[in-house]
Amino acid sequence: MSGKAHRRRLARQELTRIIEFLRSVENKGLNPFLVDVEDLITVIRECFPRLKNPDELSLDAEALNRVASIIKMQSEWVKRRASSLYRDPFLIEEKLRSLPIRELAEIFLKAWRPIIELEQITIGSLRNAMRYWSSLAPLSERWREEALLSREAGVLSREDLLRQGLLRDEAFLSEIERLWGELKEAADGDGRVDYWDFIGAESYGETVRRAYLTSFLITYGYAALEIHPLEERIFLRPNESPTSKAEAQPYSFPIPVSYERWREWRERRGG
Repeated sequence: MSGKAHRRRLARQELTRIIEFLRSVENKGLNPFLVDVEDLITVIRECFPRLKNPDELSLDAEALNRVASIIKMQSEWVKRRASSLYRDPFLIEEKLRSLPIRELAEIFLKAWRPIIELEQITIGSLRNAMRYWSSLAPLSERWREEALLSREAGVLSREDLLRQGLLRDEAFLSEIERLWGELKEAADGDGRVDYWDFIGAESYGETVRRAYLTSFLITYGYAALEIHPLEERIFLRPNESPTSKAEAQPYSFPIPVSYERWREWRERRGG
């Protein structure tokens, strides 16, 4: 009996330590990813068979509740930083640690600038300044208020409405739906596809066109973005049916589609 009582006391102490630790993380607003959730769940699972009375079981329930709160904090942490284009110091540090020393030194040399500067006015600078001021219109003309132009009421054609964005072009919508079908066919077993593998094409111009159309897939709720900032990878996940604007992703995430990035993708694909 003494051995069992000792193990029960150790289990209570372990659960109390876990609760206090997780409460400290929540109250101080620390990085929730500093908590090894899987390790804590293993400890709680090992302690559970030793617990008998209601007070001990309450400790076990509170520990599980604290772990659930940490998992929620981790989810909100990722969403907040992904939606605001936040670059977390932890991610930057991990990225720097993974770089080879030679590559890190080359990046430093490209970014390094001497903190010495010399400024002086030359004859050429004075000549350019005189030319600029001479070409300016008089102040009376530059500060003149523009009169509003009045126009009579008229009728807008369908082309005018399309040009102003008040109507959607049916051909454009059919192109969006065709691309949506292509995305659903390209999705792998996890229901997603790499962003660059989907928009990438044989030519840079076609790649830009596909990226432009893909942005509307996300805006209109045909697909969702899945962002992995540490691996610097972006995935597209097609929806079974278009979602409403209220259900669509509420943030904007700019993705540069540069010529250099397209060439890197082509080389990686062996093109």
